Amino acid sequence: MPDGAPMRGVVHQLNAKSEHPGERGIPKHAIDEATLSSGGVVGDFNRDRHEEHHDDPAKAILLLPLETIEQLDREGWPVRPGDLGENLTTEGLPYAALAPGTRWTVGAAEIEISARCDPCTVLYGLPYVGTARGPEFLKTLIGRRGWYARVVRPGRVRVGDPIAPAAADAPGDR
Repeated sequence: MPDGAPMRGVVHQLNAKSEHPGERGIPKHAIDEATLSSGGVVGDFNRDRHEEHHDDPAKAILLLPLETIEQLDREGWPVRPGDLGENLTTEGLPYAALAPGTRWTVGAAEIEISARCDPCTVLYGLPYVGTARGPEFLKTLIGRRGWYARVVRPGRVRVGDPIAPAAADAPGDR
């Protein structure tokens, strides 16, 4: 990528899981398209966000780079897109590029990264983790669990849509 060119990626996978009484929101399942709203991905239910964080709009969606998932796989954790509860699996954007305060256009929507997501014991429920390996998995995920974002401008998003800095975050606009 030439110096000064805006960093860009794509939506590798969109993930959602509807509410099922007593179930957690992982793993999420692949969907072809979604509407992002201030409440998150329409049709997705995140029990932790709802019950513990009272539907905080700063935690409307969760993003995780495919490259992070691939790195975890190389380290012996067979993580697949959607396993960690992310709504958007990105491709082509370094993990550090998704820093708090950065704004991104994703399809017809605009989002603002709000906070890092910290690993939690809900991840013990993944079949390749369990309670015996849970502490090791959580330690592995520190600083790599994903990023929460608020939805600044609602819109439709599809697999393959570009992810690019929003106008205010594009190089030369600061």
